[in-house]
Amino acid sequence: MDYNKIAKDIIKNVGGESNITSAMHCATRLRLTLKNYDLIDEEKLTDIPEVKGVFKSGNQYQIILGSGLVNLVCDEVKKILGLEENDRTVESEEEGSIIQRGVKLLSDIFVPIIPAIVAGGLLMGIYNVLTAEGLFVAGKSVIDFLLTLHL
Repeated sequence: MDYNKIAKDIIKNVGGESNITSAMHCATRLRLTLKNYDLIDEEKLTDIPEVKGVFKSGNQYQIILGSGLVNLVCDEVKKILGLEENDRTVESEEEGSIIQRGVKLLSDIFVPIIPAIVAGGLLMGIYNVLTAEGLFVAGKSVIDFLLTLHL
């Protein structure tokens, strides 16, 4: 696979070298900060076989390449543009509207505790099934019935 060709095709279709101010990547996406987002030829960009998708998020144009491939293509983009290996764009926490920042704050709070909420709900459901009277045995809960069997 020719990573240099992929990088050149991407650079050409986002408006050329002079339109890119920085390049970085995450696990699956090449993240470019551009001067003019109107110069992007999204149709030709998505026609590149290795490109899985594209979208704009905040002040970055993100090109989905997939894990493993993205870091190799990003290295080639940086070589072509003459960027240092550590050049990155760091999104400011203050970017986005107040609603976007509020939603991000809530998601940062609740996403880590979702497994605990799910586990609690499952345990409550099991408890309710086991203690519900008349659900499986007339007039008794499953636990009461099992206790009478062992006595």
